[in-house]
Amino acid sequence: MAFEPPRRLVRALGETVPDGDDWLEKLPGAVEQAVARRELTVERVQVPGGRSSVVLLVRRADDTPAVLKLAPRRARPESEAAALAHWGGLGAVQVLEADGPAGVLLLERLHPEVSVRSLPEAKALLEAAGTLRRLWVPPPEGLVFETVTERTGRQAAAMAWAAGDAEVGPLVAAAVAAREELLAAPPEQRLLHGTFRQSKVLAGERMPWLAVGPDPVVGECAFDLARLVRDRVEDLIASPSGASITRRRIKRLAESLEVDQERLRGWTLFRAVESGVRALRVGRPRDAELLLEFAGWV
Repeated sequence: MAFEPPRRLVRALGETVPDGDDWLEKLPGAVEQAVARRELTVERVQVPGGRSSVVLLVRRADDTPAVLKLAPRRARPESEAAALAHWGGLGAVQVLEADGPAGVLLLERLHPEVSVRSLPEAKALLEAAGTLRRLWVPPPEGLVFETVTERTGRQAAAMAWAAGDAEVGPLVAAAVAAREELLAAPPEQRLLHGTFRQSKVLAGERMPWLAVGPDPVVGECAFDLARLVRDRVEDLIASPSGASITRRRIKRLAESLEVDQERLRGWTLFRAVESGVRALRVGRPRDAELLLEFAGWV
């Protein structure tokens, strides 16, 4: 089977992969092995695809449609499989087979071309928020997931290089201070999607909308919701009333999902600044500009 990784994946890994990592080089062979071992027929590679994994639309031996996903160990595929299994298909895609150590997941086929993002903005936010609510359950006993404290600690440390920058430094300081205040008295501990946004919610057969691609983490719900606040950030920045729309969105989402508005604002600030500084570091200045302008509104 001829296989070529999607260009988006190649570009993204080129920005973030540490020296000596050969996962992308070995990917064609890993795909061939995973397909043969499960007696799958490949229909096509999903493009543009994600930034940390490759997804193939396949059919099983009995002609059932499915999705084959391969991800490197640093993307924590074992955690993804464990979270999806714990959700059991309620609000999220179902796992058909998982080989976490090999980074291989066989998943229920959804409709990859139809995401919540295709809906009008107000409807998209409503449907996405309803899907997210179903995922906020107590974490499973006996399984250890990364915590919000741990993940954001790594992220805060990675932002330190920008603290002295005259333009970005004040936002970094505000984001780090917000994190410290939020972690001083964390509320509920729930299993979270970790990287939730409109494009991560696809149309399904069992349920109208189902979440995919979690990077699960345990912590408070406001952390998960914060990423949704900045969806369609390009449209927000282009709007003359983008700042007021952002503040109204924070209020509306907090009220609809019964999340403390100030905690949501704080995590929205931290996550936007972290993403913006990371975009600067890897050479995506346009993305950084959008994210940091958005953060200034929060």
